[in-house]
Amino acid sequence: MLLNLTDLSDESLQSQIIRQVRAKILAGNLESGISLPSIRGLAKDNRVSVITVQRAYESLMREGLIHSRRRKGFFVSEIKDTDKKELAKQKLLEELERPVRAGAAEGLSKQDILSVIKKILSED
Repeated sequence: MLLNLTDLSDESLQSQIIRQVRAKILAGNLESGISLPSIRGLAKDNRVSVITVQRAYESLMREGLIHSRRRKGFFVSEIKDTDKKELAKQKLLEELERPVRAGAAEGLSKQDILSVIKKILSED
């Protein structure tokens, strides 16, 4: 599994791995039960350290998105579609809370903030 990782991002490599694997799982691009690359394999393929991948996998395990089987490797956990949507919404809430509150603190109204969000969505 090749990921789109870059050293030029403000986001750490570990966070990039977590975000991209999470997105693939929640979007249904990685189905439940599918085997993930080994820690060493993913590290080698993406030219990152083993520790970086190990920590990313540990974080994804804490979220319940993946699980390990002794001597078998890592697998995508079974997650109901409704739960996937809730996990995605929760992550979005966490990511948006700080900038939305900052905008409100700078004097933007709820309508102003909603219009910015609508503008972003219309660009897709």
